Amino acid sequence: MKEEQGGADADWDIERITLGRNFLRDMESLWSELLKLAAVVEEAIDQSIHALCDGQREVTDDLKKRRRALERWEIQIERECVRVLALHQPVASDLRRVAAILKINGDLERLGELSRHIAKRARKLSGSGGGAPIPQSLESLATAVLAQLHASLDALTQSDVDGAEAVIAADQRIDRDYRAVQKSFKDGIIRDPARIDTWLRLVNTARNLERVADHAAKIAESVIYLKKGHILRQRPPHTPPGTRPGSPPPITPASEW
Repeated sequence: MKEEQGGADADWDIERITLGRNFLRDMESLWSELLKLAAVVEEAIDQSIHALCDGQREVTDDLKKRRRALERWEIQIERECVRVLALHQPVASDLRRVAAILKINGDLERLGELSRHIAKRARKLSGSGGGAPIPQSLESLATAVLAQLHASLDALTQSDVDGAEAVIAADQRIDRDYRAVQKSFKDGIIRDPARIDTWLRLVNTARNLERVADHAAKIAESVIYLKKGHILRQRPPHTPPGTRPGSPPPITPASEW
């Protein structure tokens, strides 16, 4: 009887080891795919912003061609997350990683859409008003937003909590710049109503840029959640983003469930 019991325990141990190895393999593959997608989306945003600043109209067509491939990629990552949850039933930090991947994948999807919107408006702006140059204030905002996205995805790739906190803190400056740019464009509508179509395109472009920065900050929040278990949306009112003292409580450890 003891021999039978020992054999059963050995079989169970082998099964657990196999499941563990399969889970690690699946997670490594999932994480790798997410980082690859992040690099492609970052390139798309980079192209759309350069199209805006340099008047490159052909970028829109290139981004349109890649749209379906990106959508299929995002859907595949989401499906793989669901499969990992159903098959391996991860807990604690492993569960947190799958949840973070799902959240970041959603942010990357929206960033891909924003890249197309920005490129589309860049094309219209380059063809309106005799191809008038983009206002310097909008170009400066675009440059700051691009740097913000680069920093956020660097923090993601390196699992860098300090870098993620810096991105979140910098988002307030991006918001201030965005409000100033929007005010100047709305003043332009009053001052020069004959160019209202151009002013409205500029307004919408600035809004899209601000949304890119918002998603960059959300990805940074996911990095902190992944590493420390802090959900930053739960921080008390008036607490600056990235502040270490008084940070939201971490996720309850599995040992205390």
